[in-house]
Amino acid sequence: MTEHIKIERNDGILTLTFARPDKKNALTNAMYGVLADSLVAAETDPAARVIVMRGEGDMFTSGNDVGEFAAIAAGALQGERHVARFVRALAQSTRPLIAAVQGRAVGIGTTMLLHCDLVVLADNAQLSTPFVNLALVPEAGSTLLMPMRIGHARAFEMFALGDTMDAQAALNLGIANRVVPLDRLHAEAAQIAARLAKLPAGSLAATKQLMRNPAALTAQIDAESERFAARLNTAEAREAFMAFAERRQPDFMKVA
Repeated sequence: MTEHIKIERNDGILTLTFARPDKKNALTNAMYGVLADSLVAAETDPAARVIVMRGEGDMFTSGNDVGEFAAIAAGALQGERHVARFVRALAQSTRPLIAAVQGRAVGIGTTMLLHCDLVVLADNAQLSTPFVNLALVPEAGSTLLMPMRIGHARAFEMFALGDTMDAQAALNLGIANRVVPLDRLHAEAAQIAARLAKLPAGSLAATKQLMRNPAALTAQIDAESERFAARLNTAEAREAFMAFAERRQPDFMKVA
């Protein structure tokens, strides 16, 4: 367990809050473990009819804890990595998933939105997927889902260049359902969740299953995870993490 994930249950709604605002809600292995366990447990919990994911503080999440990435690349972090369990649980969830996003949503903070059935963005939301900048590859099934959502050309640009997308652009491209003022974000997500919680749960689950192919998503997630793990052990990744720690721009031209 970790105090950095807050879990609330109320009127059929399970709310999972990233609660590490002093570290920009960067997601650690322990946090992924709690998130994965919560999503899996919700599948057999009749009281968890809808799931809301949100971030505490001024941003949704800055993505994976880069310090842990660096430790993995250096061989200093061993044991099970729970991020794979988390993204598989997202892909296989039959419960309606809602994301309420404010500020920055970096890396998996953006790719997890592709698994959500309803995404509400605050007007200050900024999405980015800078995996290539870290000498890695996209994850969470996003190499399948993002091109399907916004087209190959836009998806490649988003992954390769890692540029930030604002809330209105995300809405226009179909990544989000709506954009609201920041002070209305959580109320809007809660209102949508309350409406969904009152609908026939079996019908919602069946509709969601018809709209998605969990087997194909899981296969893509596994392929991405294998390539991601391999990339963590490359000289390019070591240069990226060293540059991050030294607060400088990486120089991939010098990496053989």
